[in-house]
Amino acid sequence: MSNAAPLSGVIPPVCTPLTPEREVDTASLTRLVDHLLEGGVHGLFVLGSSSEAAFLPDGHRRTVLDTVVGHVAGQVPVLAGVIDMTAPRVADHARAAAEAGADALVATAPFYARTHPAEIATHFRTVAAVADVPVYAYDLPVAVHSKLTANVLLELAADGVLAGLKDSSGDDAGLREVILGRRDRGLESFAVLTGSELTVDSALWMGADGVVPGLGNVDPHGYVRLYDAAARGDWTAAREEQERLFRLFGLVHVGGPHMGRSSSALGAFKAALFLCGVIAHPTTALPQVPLDGAEIDQVKSFLSEAALI
Repeated sequence: MSNAAPLSGVIPPVCTPLTPEREVDTASLTRLVDHLLEGGVHGLFVLGSSSEAAFLPDGHRRTVLDTVVGHVAGQVPVLAGVIDMTAPRVADHARAAAEAGADALVATAPFYARTHPAEIATHFRTVAAVADVPVYAYDLPVAVHSKLTANVLLELAADGVLAGLKDSSGDDAGLREVILGRRDRGLESFAVLTGSELTVDSALWMGADGVVPGLGNVDPHGYVRLYDAAARGDWTAAREEQERLFRLFGLVHVGGPHMGRSSSALGAFKAALFLCGVIAHPTTALPQVPLDGAEIDQVKSFLSEAALI
């Protein structure tokens, strides 16, 4: 097995700024990338859940890829989500992302059609075969209704199909099983990244390599401080930074009961970036319900309490 170091650090899932007409706001997107790079992040993940990839037409997806890959110009790795229902559709996105210059691909299990673990394995093998860049599995059972098991992930890692995992399952025991299994099987190069931004200190303590935090769009410096504290073994500092970020994360709930959780969270992230002067508009993709003025004011209060404005 390869002894190469796994991908590690803070890798935010980059929001997709939109104009009021819901075109990709490339000027705001490049400012957001600069904001993240100035925050010290170690990579960028575009076209994931926080990027509103599920809402973006293919042309918008390509605009995001071209803009971010071109602007980053190799400073940090750019991971591209290639999320779609089944392997043939994902394979098309994978080819496009590789052609655009993405450094790696991120795919969920197939969805809509009910699948078996054997079919999930075939899905990832199919995606890995079409593009000569690393593939990361995205475990997101709340959206795709399938849990990626440790056995499937580690077997695919051992076969060179998967380079790592973004775990957004919320299953801490399952995450530990993957981390232990990686060690026991000698798969040191298989990266384990948590997407559970409220328990990053715990995941790093267990042996995870990094974090993919949606809130990292708003406060990349905070997540980098958390990661750096953990890397030097200062778990008290890591916990204190995590607790500060936990309180800031309360902004995702400002939308209340009249909109979906996604609308509230993504609207809050974009409102925060708008209030901080990073993006020009807090527009979210249809059919998400937008935050109103009072809710944006609540986001401002969270930012003020966190000393971000």
